[in-house]
Amino acid sequence: MAGFEGFEDRHKEVFREEARELLSELEGSLLELEEDPENTELIERIFRAMHTIKGSGAMAGFDEIVSFTHELETAFDLVRDKKVPVTKELIGITLTSRDILRDMLEGTAGSSAGQAAQEIISNLKHIIPEFPCSGSKKVQPHGINEKALCLPGEEKALTYRIRFRPNQDIFKIGTNPSFLIDELRALGDCMVIAQIDSIPVLSEFDFEACYLYWDFILTTSHGVNAIKDVFIFVENSSELKIEVIDDGLSQSPDYKKIGEILLEKGDVSAEDLRKALRQRRNIGSIMVESGLVEQGKLTSALAEQQYIREKRKQFKEAEAAASVRVPSRKLDVLADLVGELVTLQARLNQFSLTENDSELVAIAEGVERLTDDLRENIMSVRLIPISTVFSKLKRVVRDLSSELGKEIELEIEGGETELDKSLIEKISDPLMHIIRNSIDHGIEPPAGREALGKPRKGTIILHVFHSGASVLIQVRDDGKGLDAEAIRTKAIDKGLIPPGVEIEGKDIYQLIFASGLSTANEVTKISGRGVGMDVVRKNIDALRGTVEVESWKGKGTCVTIRVPLTLAIIDGLLVKIADDHFVIPLSIVEECVELTRSETVGTNSRHIANVRGEIIPYIDLRDIFGIGGTPPEIEQIVITQTDGRKVGFLVDSVVGETQTVIKALGSTFKKVDWISGATILGDGTVALIIAASHIMKLWEEQGAQRTACKAE
Repeated sequence: MAGFEGFEDRHKEVFREEARELLSELEGSLLELEEDPENTELIERIFRAMHTIKGSGAMAGFDEIVSFTHELETAFDLVRDKKVPVTKELIGITLTSRDILRDMLEGTAGSSAGQAAQEIISNLKHIIPEFPCSGSKKVQPHGINEKALCLPGEEKALTYRIRFRPNQDIFKIGTNPSFLIDELRALGDCMVIAQIDSIPVLSEFDFEACYLYWDFILTTSHGVNAIKDVFIFVENSSELKIEVIDDGLSQSPDYKKIGEILLEKGDVSAEDLRKALRQRRNIGSIMVESGLVEQGKLTSALAEQQYIREKRKQFKEAEAAASVRVPSRKLDVLADLVGELVTLQARLNQFSLTENDSELVAIAEGVERLTDDLRENIMSVRLIPISTVFSKLKRVVRDLSSELGKEIELEIEGGETELDKSLIEKISDPLMHIIRNSIDHGIEPPAGREALGKPRKGTIILHVFHSGASVLIQVRDDGKGLDAEAIRTKAIDKGLIPPGVEIEGKDIYQLIFASGLSTANEVTKISGRGVGMDVVRKNIDALRGTVEVESWKGKGTCVTIRVPLTLAIIDGLLVKIADDHFVIPLSIVEECVELTRSETVGTNSRHIANVRGEIIPYIDLRDIFGIGGTPPEIEQIVITQTDGRKVGFLVDSVVGETQTVIKALGSTFKKVDWISGATILGDGTVALIIAASHIMKLWEEQGAQRTACKAE
């Protein structure tokens, strides 16, 4: 019995993991549907999510969830059948239902779950007069024959376009085309379109002749020979054309244009198609109106286009369903093991070079290649689309804008951008704070926006994109922007700006991240205590990222977050100062240049370097870290792009590129902002990983203190 209970527990945990993903998808789809109520694809997606939760929950023994989801599924079955419209009230009730399902799943609902579910069902019956007292019809997957789906490892299914034009005397030889059609349908998922353009007028009609011909779209794994066998007895006397139009390999959800399909089938000529395209109108309507193509052939082309799109979507879903679910903690352990392997491989490289054994060097190089491949594959497994956190943000915008009486739309660009799972979990809260600030402080009320000549509805744009080895996340709004003078006044009151020091441009906006600074006139339950943006800065810093603010008065604000793709292993540039090693993240390094002692004297010891006519400031890391000794005659400047500026770091020498496995320094060093971690080198020594932006900030603070001292 113990073994059975263990199996049952594992089965329930698998269902919980699947249901969490489905509930997240359900929330996002509902929010999208609220903006586009006529989108049938979204309605189908919502219904499938509910249907899957119900079916999987029944197998896992979650009877309460099954019963409640069944009622929600019934409501959306009516929506699918266009018997019930999508309204804001229906979306609101379904979103609340989703929250109840989540609580049921996590076991946090307690005894109130049943009562809350009954209230939801009562509300559904109130807004849906057609809502049945019990049950709904059993719904099969829409549009696809499950036997035709081909999962990885099974025999591959292809999609064929078939045109069968029988001889007009086919009835006279004792053959019924309907039997051939039924036999073809038995091979897989099949769509049949009858063509009637050859039917003559009644006075010329021969009741013993067959004037119909058919177009078929067939998905089957039986192969082309099985299709030909269906028509084996009529092939010689009929017109039969079989073509493969989709092999199931395309990742694009789209398909050919209508004109291309008609041209491939031979239903239009290339010249007629060019003429129709010149008119820049709906090509199908043009060609039917001008008599270039029959309506039936256009219908066939449209059906093929829709069929292939649906098929590709279903294949993608089937492939996703065949994936293996692995708890994230196991991936974390695997990533840690790969990190240790990278360190061990570095030691092997070091030892092989020391021994000067050619065979050992070759083995070390082979291990290095395999380690690199393993590292890239493990890291790619940990990458997931950042859109997984966006449904939560959409919900925040919806609920908070409604609470504040504002009209706000959240637009998302680049949601498919992938990021390390651990980073996505940690980036969620900072994004939440920034968006809440935009809603509360940035976007004006509808009446105020109209008075300023703006649209009533404000817009927040969330834009995510790759930039080298980093991901940039921008949150832009079209609100009133930041008040630089108000920030300056508050900063002076708080003692954040030294007397007599002028701060302009972006630097003044960076002060909003200071602890306790808020320009809000009153404290609300949403904001006003000056802690939200401080938390944002600390969380981003902990991710070895940066955050910048730009603002335009009356036009809006843009907050840009830059974070690395992964937290576990990075490519770095190993440098040396005296006997100490440091690592600079390779993603910010642009180039390395030499600096001689004579050049230092020539600049009167000012920390600037002339690089091909460009003046670049540099920071002496020897001074920053308090390392004694005499620097060499020729030093190296590592030029980086840090916080949007070119800054150099002066070191004794550059050792070279290295794969860096990041190790945390522990609580003892938690206040040492200018070091982001450490790594173990191949010879067993420790190298510190520098946080470039924090070192630059420290250097600027020291410079300001020196200037203040000179002034005194």
